[in-house]
Amino acid sequence: MNDRLTIRRVGFELHPWEGGPARELLPTVDGIALTDLVETYERAHRFDVIGGYAGLVLEHLSHGSLPEYLSGRDGSVALLGCNCGEVGCWPLEAQVVVGTQVTWRGFRQPHRPRRDYSSFGPFTFDRSQYDAAVRRAAPS
Repeated sequence: MNDRLTIRRVGFELHPWEGGPARELLPTVDGIALTDLVETYERAHRFDVIGGYAGLVLEHLSHGSLPEYLSGRDGSVALLGCNCGEVGCWPLEAQVVVGTQVTWRGFRQPHRPRRDYSSFGPFTFDRSQYDAAVRRAAPS
């Protein structure tokens, strides 16, 4: 059995939302969009609704400080929102655990509480790389 922890690379891509001035923040893990990772997982597990996610539309999110939000200050945070632009409509939530590393774990879809995401993740990142990615993504 291999107990070595896999350290991944996190990224946060900023894109215009639907061609307008609003911005979408899309998390990536090892260069793969979190939307793609979760859709692949949901398809493999034959969930009733697959995908429907988008990055967080920053102008629709009342999060305060983006670095604080992405550090999991409230325990569980939405890492993805609905593809309609409203985070609460169809979020993908996770616990963000911050120490010498940052881990996303305990994924859940609050509108489908019986779904089992226990084998999705956890995703662990080097703390300094995570913090640098958040700083690059934080709008000035």
